Amino acid sequence: MNDITGKRVSLRSAEAEGFVFCKPETLQRIINKDLPKGDLFGVAKAAALLASKKTSDLIPHCHPVSIDSFDIQFETFQEKATCGVKITASAKSIGRTGIEMEVLTGLSVASLVIYDLLKPIDKDLVISSIHLTEKKGGKSDLQITKFAEGSKAAILVCSDSTFEGKREDGSGKAISELLKSHSVEVIDLKIVPDEPTEIKKVISEWVNEKVDLIVSSGGTGLGPRDNTTDTIRPMLDQEIPGIAEAMRSFGQDRTPFSMLSRSLGGRIGKTIIVCVPGSTNGARESLQAILPGIFHAKKMMRGSGH
Repeated sequence: MNDITGKRVSLRSAEAEGFVFCKPETLQRIINKDLPKGDLFGVAKAAALLASKKTSDLIPHCHPVSIDSFDIQFETFQEKATCGVKITASAKSIGRTGIEMEVLTGLSVASLVIYDLLKPIDKDLVISSIHLTEKKGGKSDLQITKFAEGSKAAILVCSDSTFEGKREDGSGKAISELLKSHSVEVIDLKIVPDEPTEIKKVISEWVNEKVDLIVSSGGTGLGPRDNTTDTIRPMLDQEIPGIAEAMRSFGQDRTPFSMLSRSLGGRIGKTIIVCVPGSTNGARESLQAILPGIFHAKKMMRGSGH
């Protein structure tokens, strides 16, 4: 199965629909509840619930997910030459991966149960058009991903050893790759020593260039040369505590040392500034915790509401 440990836990939802077509006389017997095998929709609903919970057992690459809500509805219809049952299903989950396969599996099994219960009286049954109609949550949610599109970012690696050429930069490259994967243009990447004067100079230049996001890497720990957070905090017009809270919470699920990070988030003018740890994993995980939703700040800072 794909590795989903890098994904955030979020509210996810999905909706799907499908059809079972039948003869007009079969439809009438459904409406009249005159069927040889008894309750049609009650049995189909129960089967759908059970099937949705078994999705990961049936489909090899599906992760087990918590189904926090599942609903399935049945509607009889007759339109010109076609008639039958329309089935709609929806579900919600708070987790790291989507719930669309659980919805589709439950709906599919409900269709099969309806087919099974009607086949003694109708040899022309057709199951058709089972498809996803809506999916929300996670990286694929267009309401979130669109905030990052067209944004510009700059990366500042604050490290004495990297600046002196004693250590290769890993965090800056990881940050750049992650930003580009969210359709963010990385306009610059600079490496400076962990010196307040150098940090202030570069940050100020990028703010004047109206960069949407500045990510600094390094200097968030408790070492004697960890100056980045202390240098940038007084420069902020506003601190945004939720950014650091999200990064540390996400990191704490992966390492107990995340609580020692002095990560920071805030804004100068209309530029968001985020300070992340200097380790490659720490930097990557911190950005995974806040991307792409952090770019919603652009809309808010420009007075376009929430």
